[in-house]
Amino acid sequence: MSTAELLDELQNKARKDQKIKEALLKTREEKNPMDAFCRKCQEYGYPIYVMDLIQAGEEFYGNMRRSTNGGGENSPKLSGEDDFYELFMASLT
Repeated sequence: MSTAELLDELQNKARKDQKIKEALLKTREEKNPMDAFCRKCQEYGYPIYVMDLIQAGEEFYGNMRRSTNGGGENSPKLSGEDDFYELFMASLT
């Protein structure tokens, strides 16, 4: 399963279970929020690591840029579209 698929599954689980949702949202308060988030993911049985989040975000964003405006260097920078952690958190709130 890809990182995006794991995140989707976890997101659906968190929407149904308030305890999981709160635990995941609380990671934003940690000194290293992405690291804390990944530890929580692993606690819940989802093997997601910081580099997985970064790579998945960059891959997703790269694919999106290539699909718009010819995908060249003149494609506009889309703020935050490569940050799966922040996108995940935004979808839970």
